[in-house]
Amino acid sequence: MSNAPSETESQPNATSGRLEYVVRCGSMRILGVMKAKQSFRYGDQVVVRTSRGTEIGTVLCEATPAAVDHIAEPTEGSIVRALTADDQNQWKHLESKTREDIEICQKLANRLNLQMDVVDAERILGGERMVVYYLAEQRIDFRQLVRDLAGHFQTRIEMRQIGVRDEAKLLADYGDCGQPICCANHLSKMPPVSMRMAKLQKATLDPTKISGRCGRLKCCLRYEFDTYEELAAELPPVGSQILTRDGSATVLGQDILSQQLAIKTEDGRRIMLAGSDVISITKRGSNEKKSHGKRKKR
Repeated sequence: MSNAPSETESQPNATSGRLEYVVRCGSMRILGVMKAKQSFRYGDQVVVRTSRGTEIGTVLCEATPAAVDHIAEPTEGSIVRALTADDQNQWKHLESKTREDIEICQKLANRLNLQMDVVDAERILGGERMVVYYLAEQRIDFRQLVRDLAGHFQTRIEMRQIGVRDEAKLLADYGDCGQPICCANHLSKMPPVSMRMAKLQKATLDPTKISGRCGRLKCCLRYEFDTYEELAAELPPVGSQILTRDGSATVLGQDILSQQLAIKTEDGRRIMLAGSDVISITKRGSNEKKSHGKRKKR
């Protein structure tokens, strides 16, 4: 008798209804773990039921422990069905009203003298609610506005205050690189970015060239920062006194990616030297980054 498992035994999740997928849904690209009773593939458009109501989502991958660990606060829900032509037509109809909905929300906010800018108005596919995204410099008492909006749209209203980076996530399309902006494409959360990251990567410090569509430093400056730090830690810092096969020299600069140093020799020559050709460091530069020291201790 063959010991090979049957198709039913080899796919227990599919038959027991315990399949789970990571699904992205909503204007803010919310990630959730959704239960399903049938198999789906990457990129499949589906109708899901979440705490917000019935909405459209995109299947990203199976909800393996490794995948779920990368999601800070995943929402929960279930996949109702694959997206149908009727669902698609209904969604297009709702999206066609977005501009009008934003104008109505802003008009009602202005009537109440509320200092806020309505950025987006998201209707949920099932009609259970509308989410209004807005910018405001201070706390807004929008209780009366919610009542007015609920009366006009005849649905539950959820107000969401956002920042400028979230605004770009909702409205922007392409970055300077020619690709869809990261926050609207694949980032589930937006990491902090500092000017030091740009300096270490020798990026231009022109704010107009290192700022994203949101006006803040580009998220992509963080992508390779850890690698740059690790590579920089392997080189003597600028200002160090080093010993080479040709004698002593002073480090003037670093080319981190090529692992080369710009040095000044004892006879005044300025040349490039491979980091691997440094015999020893006789005196470390005073401007060595503290973070490099910390990284070495780990």
